[in-house]
Amino acid sequence: MSKETNRFYEFGPFRVDAGRQLLLRDGQPVPLTSKAFETLLVLIQHSEQMVSKDELMKQLWPDTFVEESNLTQHISVLRKALGESPQDHRYIVTMPGRGYRLAEKVREVSGVGELIVQSLSVERMTVEETESRRRSAAVARFSIVRQRPWYWILGTVAIVGVLTIVAAGRIFRRGNAHALTERDTIVLADFANSTGDAVFDGTLRQGLSIQLEQSPFLSIISDQQIQQTLGLMGQPAEAKLTPAIARELCQRTGSAAALDGSIAQIGTQYLLTLKAVNCVSGESLASTEAQASDKNHVLDALGKTTSEIRNKLGESLSTVQKFDTPLELATTPSLEALKAFSSGARVAATTGWAAAIPFFKRAIELDQNFALAYAYWGLGTTTIGEPSIGAGYTRKAYELRGRTSEPKKYFISTIFHKEVTGNIEKAQQSCELWIQTYPRAPEPHDLLSGVIYPVVGEYEKAVEESREAIRLNPDDALSYGVLMFHYTALNRLAEAQSTYAQALKRRLDHPFFHIALNGIAFLQNDAAGIAQQLAWSAGKPGIEDNLLALAADTVAYTGRLREAREFSRRATDSAERAEQRETAASYSAVSGLREALFGNAGEARRNATLAMERSTGRDVQYGSALALAYAGDDKRARALTDDLGKRFPEDTVVLFNYLPTLRAKLALSRGNASESIENLRNATPYELGQTTTSTYDWTALYPVYVRGEAYLAAHRSNEAAAEFQKILDHRGLVLNEPIGALSHLGLARAYAMQGDSAKAKAAYQDFLTLWKDADPDIPILQQAKAEYDKLK
Repeated sequence: MSKETNRFYEFGPFRVDAGRQLLLRDGQPVPLTSKAFETLLVLIQHSEQMVSKDELMKQLWPDTFVEESNLTQHISVLRKALGESPQDHRYIVTMPGRGYRLAEKVREVSGVGELIVQSLSVERMTVEETESRRRSAAVARFSIVRQRPWYWILGTVAIVGVLTIVAAGRIFRRGNAHALTERDTIVLADFANSTGDAVFDGTLRQGLSIQLEQSPFLSIISDQQIQQTLGLMGQPAEAKLTPAIARELCQRTGSAAALDGSIAQIGTQYLLTLKAVNCVSGESLASTEAQASDKNHVLDALGKTTSEIRNKLGESLSTVQKFDTPLELATTPSLEALKAFSSGARVAATTGWAAAIPFFKRAIELDQNFALAYAYWGLGTTTIGEPSIGAGYTRKAYELRGRTSEPKKYFISTIFHKEVTGNIEKAQQSCELWIQTYPRAPEPHDLLSGVIYPVVGEYEKAVEESREAIRLNPDDALSYGVLMFHYTALNRLAEAQSTYAQALKRRLDHPFFHIALNGIAFLQNDAAGIAQQLAWSAGKPGIEDNLLALAADTVAYTGRLREAREFSRRATDSAERAEQRETAASYSAVSGLREALFGNAGEARRNATLAMERSTGRDVQYGSALALAYAGDDKRARALTDDLGKRFPEDTVVLFNYLPTLRAKLALSRGNASESIENLRNATPYELGQTTTSTYDWTALYPVYVRGEAYLAAHRSNEAAAEFQKILDHRGLVLNEPIGALSHLGLARAYAMQGDSAKAKAAYQDFLTLWKDADPDIPILQQAKAEYDKLK
């Protein structure tokens, strides 16, 4: 909301300076957060009138969606500042279900500004400054290292939890010589548990991590970097982070401090302590403690200690209050459920998502309103190749997103719109709001670079976001892998290889590296390099199938269709052994589309039918429908096309890529080239997008290919040649898709239609040379040879 200047108000014993955001009672300043003051100002402007909740939220958060609980929280803060008790709401009256009313009559006065300034005798005392004066000058500004769960990017994304300080001026008073830079981080140790109750092991650290990540200013080292550093220390990845190990980790990672916690039982009560120590000297920098009356109140006590340590480490009181969802609301009131979730997060980071899913399922069984557990369950299910099933859990997380912290709301909203509705614009908006609130968080940059910008073909922007994610967390292996993909898509292979070299220098590794290296080897005609990556993947569930499927496309690119069928069969078997039915189905759909493009209609129908029997996922259905359309089965193709439109009414990929492509191909089958071209007009802005929700992208540039065919059918040879050339110019994006090879043939046909026999012969020769070792009985090859012979 806009802030007023030079306006002053009085009601009861209170004086208000709107311009300086000051509230005084009997001449003494009353500490009040900025947002609570804005709430008061709205009520003042409508004194003795009811202001609806919707109107209040619209004025307080004009450009951001927030839950009603945020308004309730600031009303509560305001009531405390005005001295109201739960039994006596003298100033702010609640209108049940409707809104709030300031009961006191307000007078606008003049000259109060000078009175206020005199009473302060100094510059304006904000809540932040009041609290800052209580702190020791030795307290520095710190970043805190938190757990980092893994997600596949390009469909399922790695969510990296590194939240760092924004700027010194926003947290500390100017002139604090001990304030550290925004690059400083803190290592989060495991809690020392002397209670003998295993439910606290790992659980309290997870809870502390989730609480700390609410701060826009604190940053914690990721668990991935911790595990990597533990390896350099000769420690196992699952080593307990004792204070001694945490301090060594802190020094090795160049962090500023380590945060140690402990829990002890005294009779029926529990004592929790938190302490931040200088990781070099061991000097205590800040500490806090809280008591819980019993086991059921431990999480509440943990939340209190976390809020206090944030404030003592230098974060302003206003931001602590603004971003401090109670732990029981941010996660779950059940210790057992949080324990299961914590175990799942650790297993996902060390072993993989398949092994972690049972823990998230158990967390939901213990608390059916555990939003974050649903989100991780959905993400894990998507990661292991079942995005349609995962979407159901993600939808549930979105419905319960009010029971999460602020950063997790952004996270859940983003993956909901990416994986459930498919609305890329809304997913992008969620990330942008996330960045505005948490400018030091790498997660939204990872999502923008990995699963949002590539979908709409914005690879330059994707490169920028990947670089920013790496800057914010230089030890995130996945970010380097994604950046390799983007450089490859832009035909910048040297930069892709340089990115890989940078990752190796940091001793990083990830399956994405090997998929990206496979693509680079293909573009460089490096058969040995392709074989090396395939050999590396052997016996690795969840990645072996990807490399086998890529091998199928590679041999099919040169017309070796029988070999391609065998690789596709092995890829499907590998995916099914890993219980990835939707992924297995996608390989059948891809095989069917390949057969259809090459002219084997019967084999195409068979594979498309097998695919749809395994899964009705969005991408599987698209691939099957396109295969059937090329195979001449228009009736089934049209039914699948119509169903896609009904099931995904706001999905960006469906609306602007899949449906235009399918409808254009069906129009061509009816002999209506002009309708086909018109159908593809909507696809133009996003035609370069990589659209699938897996690491195995096989749908890039199909709108372009079908448009080229439509121009040929319309005898518009110049436009047709431009479309096929567009595909050949984007080799790093198309890679080994069959349309990459067939575009040489399409270009030859366009030149022949123009009457340019020299160019036509050259293009035919390019295709026939590429397919010199092809299976001789492939229909498209026989047609190409016959067409070429006519030009001789």
